Amino acid sequence: MRTSRVGALLTRLVTLLGLVALGVLGPATAHAQSSSGALATGLHISDGRLVEGNGNDFIMRGVNHAHTWYPGETQSLADVKALGANTVRVVLSNGHRWTKNSAADVAGIVSQCKANRLICVLEVHDTTGYGEDAAAGTLDQAADYWIGLKDVLVGEENYVIVNIGNEPWGNTDPAGWTAPTTAAIKKLRNAGFEHTIMVDAPNWGQDWQGVMRANAQAVYDADTTGNLIFSIHMYSVYDTAQEITDYLNAFVNAGLPILIGEFGGPPDQWGDPDEDTMMAAAQQLRLGYLAWSWSGNTDPILDLSIGFDPSRLSSWGQRIFNGANGIAQTSREATVFGGGSPGDTQAPTAPGTPTASAVTATSLTLSWTAATDNVGVTGYDVVRVSGGSETTVAASTTNTVAVTGLTADTTYTFAVYARDAAGNRSARSATVNVTTDEGGSTPGVGCSVGYRVVGEWPGGFQGEITIRNTGTTAVSGWTLAFSFANGQTVTNMWGGTPTQNGGAVSVTPASYTSTIPAAGSVTVGFTGSKGATNTAPTAFRLNGSTCATT
Repeated sequence: MRTSRVGALLTRLVTLLGLVALGVLGPATAHAQSSSGALATGLHISDGRLVEGNGNDFIMRGVNHAHTWYPGETQSLADVKALGANTVRVVLSNGHRWTKNSAADVAGIVSQCKANRLICVLEVHDTTGYGEDAAAGTLDQAADYWIGLKDVLVGEENYVIVNIGNEPWGNTDPAGWTAPTTAAIKKLRNAGFEHTIMVDAPNWGQDWQGVMRANAQAVYDADTTGNLIFSIHMYSVYDTAQEITDYLNAFVNAGLPILIGEFGGPPDQWGDPDEDTMMAAAQQLRLGYLAWSWSGNTDPILDLSIGFDPSRLSSWGQRIFNGANGIAQTSREATVFGGGSPGDTQAPTAPGTPTASAVTATSLTLSWTAATDNVGVTGYDVVRVSGGSETTVAASTTNTVAVTGLTADTTYTFAVYARDAAGNRSARSATVNVTTDEGGSTPGVGCSVGYRVVGEWPGGFQGEITIRNTGTTAVSGWTLAFSFANGQTVTNMWGGTPTQNGGAVSVTPASYTSTIPAAGSVTVGFTGSKGATNTAPTAFRLNGSTCATT
């Protein structure tokens, strides 16, 4: 959960680079045991990897959803599934700090996860920051809550992972994490739980002092079933590629299962997480990731969707679902739902020849006739063809996609592949040649712009700009222009690229915000410097057209 991490982030001088000196979890460390015993009845660990009951590798690609605070937003499960997720991590409360989620409520959530063909990670959030946050509960109390839910969880081992407690230790004496974590695992096993258990790291989940990393083998060995997976939460502490890859590789090289159970991308006053490396490393190492979070954050820059509306993805949401190494491109549905079992070797049919529309100097939209499959098509990969080579440029769960980042007055060749849940890939579609426009703005754009200050601090602030297309056709390859009146300067931006000359700012889109659908919107966030006065811009122009302000 992205709250009260100031302690961790103000103590950056003790960074993850210091973990190298610990010499822990190196290649010589004993490898995790293979858990093919009697308790591996559903999702379980085998040779350091999460697999399904049939032995199929399962790589989590999903999001966190704050159910305990928004119990009426259960439609969110269907919405994240429609965007391609195969897993949802559900926030619950044992009643220590927030309203307790009853057994009936939890049973209903599990049922809805299954109905939407999602693996369900259930977590108790009340443990967040124990030892530093006086309101936090203990892992032992969380274990008692799970035992009280045993009747609704037994038999769901194929569908449910039990995440004992969220970020169950703060920055005060994080070494204290190890013993209660081990005790809680043993308590659940002694109570007869056969599920895969997930444990979060201390230091508010970020383990910047390396306690989980140093003690992971001992904690893992304490679980007699071997069905234990470690969860690292990556936020501003993880702002370099080396920190991210060093941490994940330490577990992989030791044969210990791990995933990124939470992560953020938008920068804040404490730093700028390197989400691109997180997602790329997870894909390369075949590790799971679960982005924080679907909607409803007190810090709205972390909302993947605006107001729980799947048609209004933020720039952060576009990055997670539709960006490089994102959910649409890399997610595969669990085979337990009937798609892509190990016996499914039949590839989908080739998609229809793509056609281009909304062609601009830097972007275009491709559409094609959907492929068919004996089980079901789960996604499409769009490739650029150049001679005998191919480059993947976009991915989609539907039969249309925006391709951005193109060069003006250039001819491109595109084709499409379909894939199913088992990873079977179709033959390539026929190709289409498209020449981008020479350049210039789009006349007559209908737009409105909402500008707000999310937070301020001495000398700086965080802003958010929502650009809404009020016209009847999509806007692609846009430029937004506005001016600051009090000497403000954009220092960092996500969802767009700024150019500033004095007070005048010009913003061009990121690849995942380049197209604004008719009646749709995109959101750009930024941090900036300021003086004593921070007046909001009063006029905005999109591709040369004046926008209404909201």
